Amino acid sequence: MKDRLFALSQHIMPQHALSRLTRLVAESQAKSIKTPFINTFIKQYGIDMSEAANPDPASYANFNDFFTRALKPGARTIVEGDKTVACPADGAVSQLGDIESGRIFQAKGHDFGLKELLGGDAALEDEFQQGKFSTIYLSPKDYHRVHMPFTGTLRSMTYIPGKLFSVNPATVNNVDNLFARNERVSCIFDTEFGPMAVVLVGAMIVASIETVWAGLVTPPRGKLTTWTYPSEGEKAIHLNKGDELGRFKLGSTVILCFPKDSIEWEGSLQEGSATRMGQLVADYS
Repeated sequence: MKDRLFALSQHIMPQHALSRLTRLVAESQAKSIKTPFINTFIKQYGIDMSEAANPDPASYANFNDFFTRALKPGARTIVEGDKTVACPADGAVSQLGDIESGRIFQAKGHDFGLKELLGGDAALEDEFQQGKFSTIYLSPKDYHRVHMPFTGTLRSMTYIPGKLFSVNPATVNNVDNLFARNERVSCIFDTEFGPMAVVLVGAMIVASIETVWAGLVTPPRGKLTTWTYPSEGEKAIHLNKGDELGRFKLGSTVILCFPKDSIEWEGSLQEGSATRMGQLVADYS
């Protein structure tokens, strides 16, 4: 009942206004604001600063600078092998499995549409029909940069406006079509096994979503927008497995989609499995 009440309360919250206000606080460089905010956050969530490239909390320009901190070299290992798929982020598996009749499983009694998730493009939906998906939840304590699961070339990026429901388990279990309703950025890459979708899903108090090639994508963009990119030449955007792809300023969710008969999930992964960026999550055949 507590979880249901929490989920219901979000329908009446000023989601975008609250998130934009949080962004202002998170980008404040005033020491009286940023320093207590950072120190309290480290203590509250047990952040391991020894993994950070910069372990000194006081040296960060603002809270967002701290939240999107880089890791020191060697803190994560990218799985080797030409046919291995790496986890894009630290976090936990919310769900993974098959895309069935254009639907993706969210939680017991809830699913959402692949077409809606990707911005309403029916032709793009067809490329992933009967394929595989995984949903990875990044909690506040996690490293919040997102990395490439597999080497590929960027085909398109779509900003999809929407709500900003929380994406924690309480909301995922109680809000219909959650990931196809929230604001998100869908990135489509072409790889040697076919298309790969990496969808960065916004959430309550997520101050912004960025990609390495475009910088800040949201806010303040307000309408569905698609950018396309060349597959060859100097302007082609090619990222190797393990390269940084983007980041969340405050946490959220990454959804991966793969085409039919392309990959098989690593056998130990299941709902609730903890993940580390770079670990083996799948092999492609």
